[in-house]
Amino acid sequence: MSVLAFLEQGLTAAEAMRLMELLLSFVLAQQSLEHLARGDRLLFVPRLGLCLLLGLGIAAAWTVWALWLLSLAMLWRFQGPYNGGSDKMTMLILTCLSLAHLAPTPFWQEMALSYLAVQLVLSYFVSGWIKVINPEWQRGEALRDVFRFSAYPVSEGLRGLADHPRFLFVMGWAVVLFELVFPLSLLHPVALKLALFAAAGFHFSNACFFGLNRFFWIWICAYPALIWFQDRIF
Repeated sequence: MSVLAFLEQGLTAAEAMRLMELLLSFVLAQQSLEHLARGDRLLFVPRLGLCLLLGLGIAAAWTVWALWLLSLAMLWRFQGPYNGGSDKMTMLILTCLSLAHLAPTPFWQEMALSYLAVQLVLSYFVSGWIKVINPEWQRGEALRDVFRFSAYPVSEGLRGLADHPRFLFVMGWAVVLFELVFPLSLLHPVALKLALFAAAGFHFSNACFFGLNRFFWIWICAYPALIWFQDRIF
């Protein structure tokens, strides 16, 4: 199979759901092991066991629902989504997968997956829109302040990028424009796959620069829904 043919391939709803479940089982298991290393066993030992079942495809519907309930318990335990956007995306994926498993007909299953796909597209577009109307992003000052004053564990070498305003101006506008035009990638399967590779690279760079590793993993978990959605509507 050629690279172009691979990029043009779509996914069925069942394939997209199974791929999301496999990715989610890996991501949530990784997070659970981090918590277990700190001794928090009440929620995360059961969560790790459910991840194993989900990865093996055992009682996937019940397992997804159990993970959803555990995520609700975590919101209560930590008084909200303590990891911000990554926790919200986790709940969104689990909710849509749970509803897809519960759906009485293929139509409602597709509605659940479509909602996840649309929210994923909006997560990029809205982020770009908020940036483009922000004067600091327009002037290219936002990234300079991120590198200079960020509370994230940025090395001194990376903080030195704050002294290169032209470079950060170009990079800032590159991020803004990519996020704003991301919805256009839905027009063609190859464009979508390339956009998802670029988006994953963006999240990976944030993980390397600022330690936002959970955003990288959990956003990738939702990508199969968008690949299915693009193939379904075009």
